[in-house]
Amino acid sequence: MADMPEPPLYPYAPPRDLGAPAPLRYPVVVVGAGPVGLALALDLGLQGQPVLVLDDHEGPGDGSRAICFSKRSLEIADRYGCAAGMLDKGVVWKRGKVFHRDREIYEFDLLPESGHRCPAFVNLQQPDFERFMVARIRQAQRDGAPIELRGRNRVEAAAPDAGGADLTVATPDGSYRLRADWLVACDGARSSLRGMLGLDFEGRVFRDSFLIADIRMTGPFPAERRFWFDPWFRSGASALMHKQPDDVWRIDFQIGWNVDRAEELKEDNVRRRLDAMLGEDARYDLLWTSIYTFQCRRMRRFRHGRVFFAGDSAHQVSPFGARGCNSGIQDAENLGWKLGMVLRGEAPEALLHSYCTERRAAADENIRHSTRSTDFITPKSRTSRLFRDAVLDLAARHPFARPMVNSGRLSQAASYRNGPLTGPDGLPGGPAGARPGAACPDAPLTEGYLLNRLGGGFTLLFLGASPPESMPAGAGAPPLRQVVLGAGDDPSGLVRDRYLGQAASAVYLVRPDQHIGARWPGYDAAAVRGALRLACGMERTE
Repeated sequence: MADMPEPPLYPYAPPRDLGAPAPLRYPVVVVGAGPVGLALALDLGLQGQPVLVLDDHEGPGDGSRAICFSKRSLEIADRYGCAAGMLDKGVVWKRGKVFHRDREIYEFDLLPESGHRCPAFVNLQQPDFERFMVARIRQAQRDGAPIELRGRNRVEAAAPDAGGADLTVATPDGSYRLRADWLVACDGARSSLRGMLGLDFEGRVFRDSFLIADIRMTGPFPAERRFWFDPWFRSGASALMHKQPDDVWRIDFQIGWNVDRAEELKEDNVRRRLDAMLGEDARYDLLWTSIYTFQCRRMRRFRHGRVFFAGDSAHQVSPFGARGCNSGIQDAENLGWKLGMVLRGEAPEALLHSYCTERRAAADENIRHSTRSTDFITPKSRTSRLFRDAVLDLAARHPFARPMVNSGRLSQAASYRNGPLTGPDGLPGGPAGARPGAACPDAPLTEGYLLNRLGGGFTLLFLGASPPESMPAGAGAPPLRQVVLGAGDDPSGLVRDRYLGQAASAVYLVRPDQHIGARWPGYDAAAVRGALRLACGMERTE
């Protein structure tokens, strides 16, 4: 029996704009209600900033699409208040195995250390991820968060100017116009807004194709990432397998460039590939199929006046490595706190320049990793294939060769170490993992976890250092919270290991996105004031 369609997450209702005598004005308009747009809406709404989200559908699309959500994305979702359900439903994993032909050559552990609230990865179909985010938005709305989510509201035209953008929006009841002070395009790789503004990507499109198949079956495979080079079921190609919730499995097959896509997507041909892999006696239901190509591209700039681009609308990478959606969620987090501060008058508009600078650098890092993975997975010459196969043969017997095997370097939190908002590293002997620019490492406390204690504003974290009675931050600066931890708060010693290293004491300036702004061995009012001004864009940001 076919599954009954689920009711819309954000069903269409005639917007008040249709009867307005003049275009209504909105402080922030987000186009696209995928994970990136929903994350940005939550970030702004939980700050008390009004945000309107427009989407041309009424809920998630079909198929798994993004499935691997990284530790950093889960930490962000946890701060927004929607990670618990994701962790409960998702398939938690941290191990991966790499195979060459019919033998396993090695396995890896993405989070060998303990003491983190969130796991290395959770596999969760993108539609479910979006449902948890929308449920959190509904709860936030009931609590007074000024978030509005409109389904079947399709942007037809955009006319940006120095003060914002005029939009024309189509609905089932006709079109209307509105005025956005700030406009954020989160409408995906085929961004209509990007096209309306005459903008495009720069980068590479790789001449290869992969077939995705979502199937439902019960099987003995564990919750781990499995990648095959030259598998027994298709010599000269590669394949990837992931477990998802509800007995659903995601399988990716390399099928080549010069293929007839319509032919490849026929059910008989998809089943032929699946039967060759799983065995002709395997029993499964075929749920969804799609074909994608590797693309490693980005826009030249992610900000154009008062229009921003985030997620796939700004950059694209190959799916292997789980860098696309996870990077987009970090885009939303990076932009959200900055735009909120500017809207509240706590920071100059110059702070927003740093969004493009920091997230473009993160996109470039993802593109480098993704390009190297793609070149290894799909060699473009006989020589490169011989090199790859030699590496795979050596890796089965010699550990030194295993770091050279590249089946998709998996997503990690971006570091803004060289970013325009990053202050000094004044902590001799401080751990490398907690340098300025890095995302704060988590650690267990006597009660809860460190990231939960830090919250979402500017924070000074004191470790073995005495806080001052007051912290004058200077005119126009945002509030600065204190979190003071002693040895009694750190029963496992992991806070000391991850933040102090060889140092006896430390003071950390933590940004609202829980990236480290600066660190010192003790409190220095002038140094803190200078680092805070830098982090708020009150000093030069480019």
